[in-house]
Amino acid sequence: MSGTNLVADTNIILYLFNGDNFIADLLNEIQVYISFITELELLSFKSLTLSEQKKIESFLQECTIIDVTPTIKQTAVRFRKEYSLKLPDAIISATAHFLNLPLLTADKAMKKVKDIDIVLFEKE
Repeated sequence: MSGTNLVADTNIILYLFNGDNFIADLLNEIQVYISFITELELLSFKSLTLSEQKKIESFLQECTIIDVTPTIKQTAVRFRKEYSLKLPDAIISATAHFLNLPLLTADKAMKKVKDIDIVLFEKE
């Protein structure tokens, strides 16, 4: 993958935490941006242990977390309507659009979003 910046979807971070070496190598080489939605999703798992929480918090410190802006809100509404995305997916894809960065995701449903560059990760 060319470039040094991308937006990572929550599922990509979960692959990382589950030991995917390809994702680890890829994310180690670039600046990772995430939506505040990803931050919330990662930290709000009900069965999260203290050790896992600390691991997530440490990872989040290495990322640039993008909070919601009026532009992201407007784009998320449009993406949700136009592409029938779930609200979190609409916000995450709107964040990539706002930053004009590719979105790395394993969610095949995101391929229908034509307004952003989707990099689809497919586990072998």
